Amino acid sequence: MAKKVLIVLTSHDKLGDTGEKTGFWLEEFAAPYYVLKDAGLDLTLASPAGGQPPLDPKSDSEDAQTDATRRFKDDEAAQKDLATTKKLSDVSAADFDAIFYPGGHGPLWDLHSDEKSIALIEAFWADGKPVGAVCHAPTVLLNAKDTDGNPLVHDRKVTGFTNGEEEAVGLTDVVPHLVEDSLKEKGGRYAKADDFAPFVLVDGHLITGQNPASSEPAAEALLKQLRG
Repeated sequence: MAKKVLIVLTSHDKLGDTGEKTGFWLEEFAAPYYVLKDAGLDLTLASPAGGQPPLDPKSDSEDAQTDATRRFKDDEAAQKDLATTKKLSDVSAADFDAIFYPGGHGPLWDLHSDEKSIALIEAFWADGKPVGAVCHAPTVLLNAKDTDGNPLVHDRKVTGFTNGEEEAVGLTDVVPHLVEDSLKEKGGRYAKADDFAPFVLVDGHLITGQNPASSEPAAEALLKQLRG
């Protein structure tokens, strides 16, 4: 039977007080989606509100396109999949073998403190199932605890969008918290590569990627764990 992966996307579309839109980052969804789909895995998409998650318009610009995003644009089945995400409240960790969070700035506002998401992460973690998050999505780990009641990231190798990367996109003063600083504050053994270079860390069954370029290798690391 095919292994089942739950992919969780943000439902938040407001970029702080800027009046601009945000959401999930297209490449960080599309690249892992195809890595896992092409490997024969059974994917279920979910979000706090269900239905169509908001796409960060910047990730839809011409200079942000990749092979995976172009493939997605031509893939009606994948678009339908994305438009009909399940509500987080309707999914159970027991039904899946791994969980993966694409980034974008949206998760900083909703998934960061979403109680259902936190409970799911803790359940996957306790069962020894892979937990993956890329770019801004490691924010989803900040309020989760391990089986000893410590912050999940405490004393574990983690990465995520760097302070330098946030500065480069001009949003340091807009975001509710900086991923790098927040992971360190929770005791994570944070490490990074050069800004916008691919970088993935694996610590046990925790998999984190630094930025959009890390989304495909992060999904490949998750796949490797699922294949044992």
